[in-house]
Amino acid sequence: MHWILGIALTAGAFIVLKQWGALTPEKKKAATWKIVLVAGGALLLFMVLTGRVHVLTAAVAALLPLLRKLPALLRFAPMVGRVFGQGPGGDSQGDKESATGYNQAQASSGNMSLKEACEVLGVTPGCTREEIIQAHRRLIQKLHPDRGGNDYLAAKINEAKAVLLKGQA
Repeated sequence: MHWILGIALTAGAFIVLKQWGALTPEKKKAATWKIVLVAGGALLLFMVLTGRVHVLTAAVAALLPLLRKLPALLRFAPMVGRVFGQGPGGDSQGDKESATGYNQAQASSGNMSLKEACEVLGVTPGCTREEIIQAHRRLIQKLHPDRGGNDYLAAKINEAKAVLLKGQA
């Protein structure tokens, strides 16, 4: 009996993985939810057939006190979205770039003074072009939105570099 179940699971996994590569990202997302639901249903059926439902009941009873903490856990939802390649508004990676450009333009709309630009990059007012570029590179590597930073800070760093390089010309 167990070997039949093993063969069926192996064949099912093979079929799913073979078709997975041909799916678009939207269809992959929908397929992921279907796979999770089917796997959950299969696990529940297996537990019922083998008489291990008491384990599931105990797990649900153990999770009930955690439901009180659910609102506090929901504050981590944006981080989970970033892990799965979505921004705070559900933007995909391609849309994120256009949104980043918008946010950078929005943050750059103010006029930054030379003094403020020097403070942002951490350089002295009489610094060289190479020092400006090096300071910009160091900061943008730490604070770029793709590396966990945010759009506003990246835009400010880029604006500071532009202001200082323009001031030298």
